Amino acid sequence: MSDPTLERHFKGHRDTVTSVDFSCSMKQIATGSMDSCVMIWNMKPQMRAYRFDGHKDAVTSVQFSPSGHLVASASRDKTIRLWVPNRKADSTVFRAHTATVRSVNFSGDGQTLVTASDDKTIKVWTVHRQKFLFSLNQHINWIRCAKFSPDDRMIVSSSDDKTIKLWDKNSRECIHSFYEHAGYANHVDFHPSGTCIAAASTDNSVKVWDIRSHKIGVVNSLSFHSAGNFLITASSDSTLKILDLVEGKLLYTLHGHQGPVTSVAFSRTGEYFASGGSDEQVMTLTFSLPSFLSFFYQTSDPSEDFNRHDFQTAARSQGGSRGGSHKRATQPHTYRNPNSSSTHQTQTQSIPQHSSHAQAQSRASDGGVPPGLASTLEHIIGQLDILTQTVSILEQRLTLTEDKLKECLENQMEIGLHLQRRERGEQQEV
Repeated sequence: MSDPTLERHFKGHRDTVTSVDFSCSMKQIATGSMDSCVMIWNMKPQMRAYRFDGHKDAVTSVQFSPSGHLVASASRDKTIRLWVPNRKADSTVFRAHTATVRSVNFSGDGQTLVTASDDKTIKVWTVHRQKFLFSLNQHINWIRCAKFSPDDRMIVSSSDDKTIKLWDKNSRECIHSFYEHAGYANHVDFHPSGTCIAAASTDNSVKVWDIRSHKIGVVNSLSFHSAGNFLITASSDSTLKILDLVEGKLLYTLHGHQGPVTSVAFSRTGEYFASGGSDEQVMTLTFSLPSFLSFFYQTSDPSEDFNRHDFQTAARSQGGSRGGSHKRATQPHTYRNPNSSSTHQTQTQSIPQHSSHAQAQSRASDGGVPPGLASTLEHIIGQLDILTQTVSILEQRLTLTEDKLKECLENQMEIGLHLQRRERGEQQEV
């Protein structure tokens, strides 16, 4: 994936731009602004933009229909308008809300619209008959956003009442509410697979919920490695995550607990970490990065732009009150890629027993070497192996850094050449 580069730069609005959307053909962009106008920009440089005047107050949201033949806009003037995106600027007005309309969204088939308003209601409309269908009314404060699911069977909404609600479109019932405790969500949307929703919150966070299980990826606990390079987190989605603070990347996602993971801690030396969860289990794992690598398998999830490994823990488990908890922890974990229908069944990875230490002690006792000395030598050899492998990893990272630096320099040269060509062109025009 190449770095983002500026393709086009449009100027025409007279106030803050509040919303932007691409047409399905990628030939046009619709924007809404506090200046009460809707603008349609053409990607071809030789084609002029269209300005649509009709709203009496700020435009808060715009969206193209799936076919690209219509543009919907919502406004502080309490109306929704449907525009034909051409120079005639024909529009139809929908009036049913009694306060500012914050968002507008087409269904996947383009037949219906959902709107969210400060009047605390979500309203659903037919597009072609241009009629109001029904309202959803359980929010108790302004509603910031409402979106259809990809299959059009559900609607998700976010409100200043600090809730995100999931609605069944056919039954018109709220099937689940997610609660924000610090702020409220300004924007919410479905994953293209329809299995997850994401919300952008005023508490400076982005939260993702798996709506299949209604579990939120809330982080319950974290711990820094003693070296300061790594951070481990425990989450309600039953996972532990190890983050590389130097590279700024997620290294591993660890599975093993059968429920929310409520606590995690590195040992003082950083050689071990332990986790506890609602499944009444405590798991202790060794953490020496090179040997740690062999306990993981790589997922095939393309939705993450970093190398992520899922780990089915078969760690040493100090069982809780349930006798079968250890068996549950070592069963295979099924990873489902949200972007495809295929299911990858992973094999249980069991931590190898450290038999070499016992063998060394046995050989030492046969040869007359004191077992304590043999154990110390075995430990030193193991540490030297770890150091050797660590140096190898550091060399790989150095190479990666050099490659990135080279790419940055090349990009800067390209930008410089581009600016020079632009200046020459401007001089020639003058």
